[in-house]
Amino acid sequence: MLVQLFRKIASVPSSILTPVSSLPHADVHAVGQQIHGKVAKLFNGSLAIRVVTAGSTNACEQELNALGNAYYDVERFGVHFVASPRHADMIFVTGPVSRNMASALKATYDATPSPKFVVAVGDDAINGGIFKGSYATEDGAHNVVSVDYTIAGDPPSPAFILSSLLAILKDIEKKTN
Repeated sequence: MLVQLFRKIASVPSSILTPVSSLPHADVHAVGQQIHGKVAKLFNGSLAIRVVTAGSTNACEQELNALGNAYYDVERFGVHFVASPRHADMIFVTGPVSRNMASALKATYDATPSPKFVVAVGDDAINGGIFKGSYATEDGAHNVVSVDYTIAGDPPSPAFILSSLLAILKDIEKKTN
């Protein structure tokens, strides 16, 4: 049975496989140092992010969790994931926003102090992804709360999330100057 699975995997043409981009360790550190500088300037050294899992498949959450491991260690760059929206500067939304989670997302958004930034992480949070059009979803976070930024991918890799976070911080800096 396992041999059949490997044969099936090997038979997939390489032209339809999408490689996952990742940054070499030195680039992770370089991007992180830039994030640290932006966080120090814009958020007094500490960017607090509240993650709202609004009906996702848990793929994006696994990538966000990887940001806390020893390789990425975003805490050293001043980025912290917090449990309370009252402590958050930014909200990361994952998942297509199920109808049952829409009110929880709205409550989290309302409890987060202004100025706040909402980021839809992953294709499901951006437009519903593979769940788009389902009776059970709101087809993306923008249909429930105001979304400021998006990080595409299904799911986006931790390195891509870091690079995107740097781009978001640069945009916030540009808008505040």
